Amino acid sequence: MSIPKKSVDAIRILSAEAIQRANSGHPGMCLGAAPIGYELFAEVMNYSYKNPRWDNRDRFVLSAGHGSMLLYSLLHLFGYGLTKEDLMNFRQVGSLTPGHPEYGKTTGVETSTGPLGQGLGNAVGFAIAEAHLAAIFNKPDYPVVDHYTYVLCGDGCLEEGMGYEACSFAGAQKLGKLILLYDCNKITIEGNTEVTFSEDIVTRFAAQGWQVIRVPDANDLTVLKLAIERAKSDLSRPSVVICNTKIGYGSPLEDSADSHGAPLGVDNLNKTKQNLNWTEEPFEVPAEVKEHCQKIADKKLEAEEKWNELFAAYEKEFPELAAKYKQFMQGYDPDFTDLIDSCVFNAPEATRVSGGKILNELVNYVPNLMSGSADLAPSTKTELKGKGYFTPDNREGHNIHFGIREHAMAAICNGIQLHGGLRVLCSTFFAFSDYMKGGIRMSALMNIPVVYVMTHDSIGVGEDGPTHQPVEQLIALRSIPNIKVFRPCDGKETLAAYISAFTENAPTVLILSRQNLQQNKNSGIHALAGGYILSDCKGKPDVILIGTGSEIDLCTGAKELLESQKIKTRVVSMPCMELFEKQTKEYQEHVLPKSVKARVCVEAASHFAWYKYSRDYGEVIAMHTFGISGPAKELFAHFGFTKENVAEKAKLSLENSKK
Repeated sequence: MSIPKKSVDAIRILSAEAIQRANSGHPGMCLGAAPIGYELFAEVMNYSYKNPRWDNRDRFVLSAGHGSMLLYSLLHLFGYGLTKEDLMNFRQVGSLTPGHPEYGKTTGVETSTGPLGQGLGNAVGFAIAEAHLAAIFNKPDYPVVDHYTYVLCGDGCLEEGMGYEACSFAGAQKLGKLILLYDCNKITIEGNTEVTFSEDIVTRFAAQGWQVIRVPDANDLTVLKLAIERAKSDLSRPSVVICNTKIGYGSPLEDSADSHGAPLGVDNLNKTKQNLNWTEEPFEVPAEVKEHCQKIADKKLEAEEKWNELFAAYEKEFPELAAKYKQFMQGYDPDFTDLIDSCVFNAPEATRVSGGKILNELVNYVPNLMSGSADLAPSTKTELKGKGYFTPDNREGHNIHFGIREHAMAAICNGIQLHGGLRVLCSTFFAFSDYMKGGIRMSALMNIPVVYVMTHDSIGVGEDGPTHQPVEQLIALRSIPNIKVFRPCDGKETLAAYISAFTENAPTVLILSRQNLQQNKNSGIHALAGGYILSDCKGKPDVILIGTGSEIDLCTGAKELLESQKIKTRVVSMPCMELFEKQTKEYQEHVLPKSVKARVCVEAASHFAWYKYSRDYGEVIAMHTFGISGPAKELFAHFGFTKENVAEKAKLSLENSKK
């Protein structure tokens, strides 16, 4: 048996053993797609196990994240530091080998994958980032940004709508350094795909502008290598290499859905070892395989050494550009003091409009920013003026036309952010955030600072009706751990939201209005605390009005009515609950003293977020139903969002608190 073949079998057996020991996992893909993983790590990709974050490494994304043991076995064999004990602790609490690959936990994992299709979208983002940075920094004879993105997926990623969107976009953008390896085994959890996935994949990808290459048997490493080299040679379009594999290869469960999502079982594992002539002790690798893989990994180090030499010469030839490159890759830590001083808001204005003005000033402080929209930039106001659009003919463009592809947009932006060297923002109407929630959740899970701008934030959308009026979306996003959701009340709070988004390493969602809002005298950078006293009274307040966004205007109007009736009133703006909850208990008590039991919370969205602030005697004015179609002003009155109603609820709360 050849050493490469034995190495492939080592990947298979290590994966199956770890899954069996954990009594949990997906062995079928690991057994079938092992040749693909081996060929990439042994023959194709450039990487440095001594410097896994080397800028110019090729990226590998395991979009079919359920096959995580395949990746862990590869990382173990090719020097990334995963030990035998790590493999033995697969899927155990605190291990470096969790059930699906997790970014930031395991060296060599480029992105968290698991939800099918997300990784495919991430890979498209990696390819965009490579193309954009190459256009900015490369010079003749100095290709300092020059790498490929490889993504391995199965039938599931291509069945998901995300897969269609991401591949369609990649084809339109002619991302020639994106290579998809399709593990085509025609099996999913419920059985053969002939009933559910019968389309002509070759025609589908050709129609989307991809080069299509077929490998009849992925076990033929020579043919597989030639196919990938052919894919690499065509830079005019992305490539898909359709690799025919056998799920559960070598096991008694080969070609069966039974091998997809459950351990083989002890008897079947032993029979698999017999079929592959494997005689090693559990989790042991033959010495010749260890030596073979280590030699390959050591040889791979030369690519980084050559790149370092190239960059040293580049730095001498183009010192300013090299310095800019280093700053891009290091990231910017901007001082926004001048921006705060220069942004002045006087007239009533929609926060989406204020946001657009702020963004076009902010890009001067964050020059490595890319901004995209799902065909709505004229409405969301997120175009970076004068920065051009990223297209096949203009890779330097900082704006991205995502088309109507919200599902893929979020995942692609995660990939752009993960690549390194860039910051990224994307936008759509808030009602459509439901399409993006999977990608937003992955941003939060990976703790990466993608910025999401969601406009047309409430029933204030008006005539478009309930299909376009977000009601439950705010509570849905606020429920995601590790995310900041801002709903600013005016231009100054919008500025604070943007500053927070670009100074903290966490994803941020800005929820901005369609309609004009008043500019508040006392609003401003205090919004970075998440919640603060916008307008106060003399002495201890009788009642506290708490609101966000457009409803702050109602609170300030109600305060005038209440104080004309000798009711001392405090208005608290709460643009970001997540940041307010991070403040000290003393600060929270200062803003919302427990002794003031009369409260009214006002927000033209779901009521569920507000009961922790309204407490026992407070009132909540919010949405309990979907909206309706009609002029915005009439809708606010129809659903009780008037200053008069806020004042009446305040008096009711005050009365109840005294009982």
